Amino acid sequence: MPKKVITFGEVMMRLSPPGYSKFSQATSFDLVYGGGEANVAISLAYLGMKAAHVTRFPDNALGKAATQFLRKHWLSSEHIIYGGNMIGKYFLEKGAVHRSSEVIYEREGSSFSLIEPSMIDWEVVLKDADWFHWTGITPAISDGAAMCCLEAIKTANRMGITVSGDINSRKNMWKYGKTMQEVMPKLVEHCDIVITSSRGIHEMFNIGQTGDKFRFMAKQLMETFPRIKKVVGKTRRSISASHQQIQGKMWNGTEYIKTETLNVTHVVDRVGTGDAYAAGLIYGLLHYGKDMQALNFATAACALKHTILGDVNIVSLDNVISLMKGDTSGAIRR
Repeated sequence: MPKKVITFGEVMMRLSPPGYSKFSQATSFDLVYGGGEANVAISLAYLGMKAAHVTRFPDNALGKAATQFLRKHWLSSEHIIYGGNMIGKYFLEKGAVHRSSEVIYEREGSSFSLIEPSMIDWEVVLKDADWFHWTGITPAISDGAAMCCLEAIKTANRMGITVSGDINSRKNMWKYGKTMQEVMPKLVEHCDIVITSSRGIHEMFNIGQTGDKFRFMAKQLMETFPRIKKVVGKTRRSISASHQQIQGKMWNGTEYIKTETLNVTHVVDRVGTGDAYAAGLIYGLLHYGKDMQALNFATAACALKHTILGDVNIVSLDNVISLMKGDTSGAIRR
């Protein structure tokens, strides 16, 4: 039977000028939907897992359209709730070569930001699940979202479900009166797998110093929160907006491992690549017996997302395995 994953977080409407146009050139916008946690669930669904996303949409045509988007990409929508009047939005101007991408958010007062713990029965949602995944973006949105996330994590702990958190939060998002230093430790202490960076560890938990190596800071994070079994990151070298190099890395409590670097020379869309990495890691840890294989799978999935338009990684299991095995040719399959 396929493994089952549950994710939780906001899904936003993404509006982008066509191609690589700037906002000032736009007369129309391309529309897709995406959100970090939902992107992970969709990626895993395309890899053959059962996946469901929990979120809150406005009870109007836009909320129903966003739900249909998730269903189109193989996600169960049975645990989506409706209420409020506004869906979160973000505007993306895609960069090229030496011009960076630019993002403008409109999510304050969204339906998801007004979510409350009483709206979700996590024991029902997590029944038969193998994995629960969240990101540091969710508790940054509102106090209600943070409390919902904590309740989900603790329920998963009680039910024996593995919990992963991609905790590289954006500090400028915390606007509702609490800081990430207040909120994040309560969430992370109940996690089994943490995806983060040296900077994230230092900023959120005051561990180490800026410039310390990932392996040492990861070890200190695990000493601070003993439940954590693996701390995972990636090294991204930005040659330009169109040329990226990706390398996976992990401290698993006994050894530090890292992958070979994958060279992405022609970036199509960088958004969602971290989510593709998280999805690849989850799939790899659930289906492979060794950490190195899981890390290689995650890195290959991340690299492939750079070739896909939109927020979500819709590559197949065969695509990822082929790249894992070193096939970088991009040859036509007949």
